[in-house]
Amino acid sequence: MRTAANIKALLPELDHCIADELEDQDLDFKQWDLKSRDNAVKTVVQMAVCMANGGGGTVVFGVADRIQGRSNAILGVPPEIDSNLLKKAVYDQTDPKIMPVFEELAVPEGTGRLLLMQIHPGMPPYTDTAGRGTIRVSKDCVPLTGTLRRKISVETGETDYTAEAVAPVDNSLLSATALEALRNQASKERAPEDLLRLSNTELLSTLGLIKQGKLTRAAILLAGTEAAIREHLPGHNWTFLQMTSDTDYGIREDRVSALPLSVQRIEELLVPFNPITTYKQGMFHYEYRTWPEIAVREALMNAFCHADLRIAGPVMVKLYADRLEISNNGGFIAGITPNNILHHQPAARNPLLVEALTRLRLVNRSNLGINRMFSALLMEGKEPPQIREIGDSVQVCFPKRELNATFRLFVAEESEHGRNLGVDELMLLQYLLQHPEIDTNTAASLCQRGEAEMCEKLSTMESAGYIEHGGTGRGAYWCMQPELYNRLAEDGQGEARRRIDWEAAKTRVLSILMERARRNEPGLSNKDIRQITRFDRNQARRLMQELMQENASLQKVGERRWARYEYSNAREY
Repeated sequence: MRTAANIKALLPELDHCIADELEDQDLDFKQWDLKSRDNAVKTVVQMAVCMANGGGGTVVFGVADRIQGRSNAILGVPPEIDSNLLKKAVYDQTDPKIMPVFEELAVPEGTGRLLLMQIHPGMPPYTDTAGRGTIRVSKDCVPLTGTLRRKISVETGETDYTAEAVAPVDNSLLSATALEALRNQASKERAPEDLLRLSNTELLSTLGLIKQGKLTRAAILLAGTEAAIREHLPGHNWTFLQMTSDTDYGIREDRVSALPLSVQRIEELLVPFNPITTYKQGMFHYEYRTWPEIAVREALMNAFCHADLRIAGPVMVKLYADRLEISNNGGFIAGITPNNILHHQPAARNPLLVEALTRLRLVNRSNLGINRMFSALLMEGKEPPQIREIGDSVQVCFPKRELNATFRLFVAEESEHGRNLGVDELMLLQYLLQHPEIDTNTAASLCQRGEAEMCEKLSTMESAGYIEHGGTGRGAYWCMQPELYNRLAEDGQGEARRRIDWEAAKTRVLSILMERARRNEPGLSNKDIRQITRFDRNQARRLMQELMQENASLQKVGERRWARYEYSNAREY
């Protein structure tokens, strides 16, 4: 949820964008219906239900979400609207009952008053008293269909397919090979020895995988024979494809096997295409693969653990010449998206299975697996994994990249001095090796953090000597510290290349403006300049400020979104 201070800090952004662009999973802006109080109250109830089903959040009433310009967008809420009556209306018209918290925020525009409705997370599904409901998905409230109701049941733990007891304990249903692989993998991750020394039945029972003398589906998934898995988990299987093009493949393997055997076999299939390479630099000797083993293992464990086993379809591993893709059926749950997955509270589709693997130290319940994937790639100077939700499935894609030895050495040396670089630092440094600068908003989006949190992180990195900043307020930007940039730039050009990029953008924009002036055509807007240079809004604004200081023939005409830059001296032609 957002505090009143958070919302107050966001409002100036309305001069540069519409409120809809500021919305998120936990934030919505709504215009107050001044013509009908009944319709306005109905909207309040609907938004309370939507946010409660979506994990909670903040609704700001009194702001039009499709109008740009703060003075035009902020219309306010009439002073006679009593928040206590709104609270009662929400309570009376929802099932189960929702208890919102209302806050007032004073503003100079409109009626001078905004209302913030805070909805705390609860136990969905919620509807109104007529049985109607919606759920927050990203920035939208979508109907609470039967599929979404089932998804909520999964998220709240009401239904766990893997926790169902399906067969009496019988050693003929268990695979000795699968249990051996399970113990070996757990031992490598330093699982408790006393746990691994237990007999097969004792191990499964201690892990909670045997209930009232019966094996659960989780037990069969971890240790079952192929026949037992086919009978009790018909949705579990996997396919490996070594793709020779987008439509043809060379190697294919389809199997139904226990989870530890599945992961082990897929890793074996990848070995010829992911060999170990040794790189020596001074006292550091690096052994690396194109795709770090830890990243691949985490992606495979996630795919098998979070697959929706009710849906028939394999965990799919596709190896292309330029990438590795791992996907599973079952979309994200609990409000997790590709844009918040790094820091979102972890949520398990199959809680019993994940709990057992957590005790064996084969997965991490603290959401560290995703961070490990990112870190393993970023510290080698490679791109982070690309995580996508495609329909009702999740795909993790690892682009094929070579080791950046200079960057890897830098990370190792920092670690030797007790300065361990986290995922945020690694992503920002990698970004600044490819771009001349970054603003706070872009950095926050890149690292999936709030702007205030990101400002603190950037300040810490500046204190450590990694980056430096320029500009002030909303126009602040950050660059890599020049000496570090010169050291890490792979082409050895360092600061010269970065300066050329900036100067080339100036030359290009000035040339276009002069040509437009010669043809008596309008100048360029900030949006036009962004399209030409691929810069963001603040970079384009600063570029033009520098150009106007350097060239008296340039001038800015108009304000805000109507502003344009014109070249006024055509006599040079």
